Amino acid sequence: MPRVTVTIITLNEAAHIADAIDSAAWADEVVVVDSGSTDDTLAIAGAKGAITQTRAWTGYVDQKNFAAGLASNDWIFSIDADERIPPALASEIRALLSTEPSLPGYRVPRVTYHLGRWIRTTDFYPDYQMRLYDRRKARWQGRHVHESVTVDGASGRLTVELQHYSYRNLSDHLDRINAYSTLAAKQMYEGGRRANAFDLLAHPPAAFLRNYILRRGFREGMAGLTLSIVNAYSVFLKFAKLWELQRTPNSQLAAHHANPQPSHSERPTYK
Repeated sequence: MPRVTVTIITLNEAAHIADAIDSAAWADEVVVVDSGSTDDTLAIAGAKGAITQTRAWTGYVDQKNFAAGLASNDWIFSIDADERIPPALASEIRALLSTEPSLPGYRVPRVTYHLGRWIRTTDFYPDYQMRLYDRRKARWQGRHVHESVTVDGASGRLTVELQHYSYRNLSDHLDRINAYSTLAAKQMYEGGRRANAFDLLAHPPAAFLRNYILRRGFREGMAGLTLSIVNAYSVFLKFAKLWELQRTPNSQLAAHHANPQPSHSERPTYK
């Protein structure tokens, strides 16, 4: 029966880390890699029995691959500190690992608690994430945003949701969009993407219609309407910042490097 390690990367997650580790109590091991917390994150994690290590921040991808490399087991289930593994999901993973799985990685649907409810519409859901993987055949890849696990070959899907407690409130959500859209614009710029008037005029309304109509945000009432508008705003901001970056690339990139990366759990849920 393959053993499994739950990995978590952290930065000032004292408010979340205990519950995250408790939700991973079913695993054979929990590894926490911290990038310099100034709160009690490491003390709490150590008291909960997790293996802890401090490492200077080198980016989401490198940090998560490093955490997987510390594990005693080849099968990894990666979570963020603001995520929880409910008992039903733990049981599904254990059942899958009762024998050697036939695939090197499995995606899990993720549901976010926001605006007083679990959001199961808009771009927020089902937000499939590759989180259970065999590190011998899979690795984290990506750049500034949208890091993900790439597996050698086909992958499968789990059915039980991973729970995500991402936002304190709408103000917190908007603050994260501001930080995240800067990273997204930088990544697009470095990839050769350029913004024009069409991008600013067409993409945000299209994002609203996708969220509110195609992805059934209307079923969430005011919460769905609000999130559809906010998601459209985030698309506008991303392209507006890309346009700004085109005009003054050197100063904008220098300003970005002068500011720290947002914590792994300080990013919007949707893509």
